[in-house]
Amino acid sequence: MTQSAHEDQDFRALMGDVKPLRSSANRASLGGRRSRPSEAQLARRESAQAELAQDSFLSDDFVELVPPFDPIEYRRDGIQQGVIDRLRHGGYAVQSRLHLLRRPLAECRRAVPPFIHEAYAHDLRSLLIVHGRGPEMDSPANVLRSYLAKWLTQFEEVQAFVSAQQADGGLGATWVMLRKSERARAQNRERQQKRRG
Repeated sequence: MTQSAHEDQDFRALMGDVKPLRSSANRASLGGRRSRPSEAQLARRESAQAELAQDSFLSDDFVELVPPFDPIEYRRDGIQQGVIDRLRHGGYAVQSRLHLLRRPLAECRRAVPPFIHEAYAHDLRSLLIVHGRGPEMDSPANVLRSYLAKWLTQFEEVQAFVSAQQADGGLGATWVMLRKSERARAQNRERQQKRRG
């Protein structure tokens, strides 16, 4: 007996009294009737749609690549140059960090919005995002850094961002300054009123 014939006989022995389903039991032949999704399926679907909606505003379209040794910098109108300079030189304490090293772009696109929104919700203002860059002088442009520079401008909460100094990660990291939340502004006004007496 050959090897394949022996395997075929073993398969038949294992299958025993198993019979194929009748064609009327196939889902395709149910006449278009579908069972209603379970509550768990509906919850998973809703969760997936919410996740897509959360990061769908971040563009994944074409982005012009930032050369590997060019720093990135952005500030909204009304933000003073002194804030940018202080941010660049690490003049603000790191209140939260996000490490995106060696992560796929799609995963980074999903990680950035909750990081920014959660930091803003907790009244954090100075963030550091570590994304990396090529170590060599002729390294190719870092795609993630280029997308991050585009994405951060799309957040209303972001006032400014700038490439970090060497001690904080250099061009492989970006400092981000968030605007004050309404709660933080109210607390600030209250402190100032107490000082005035």
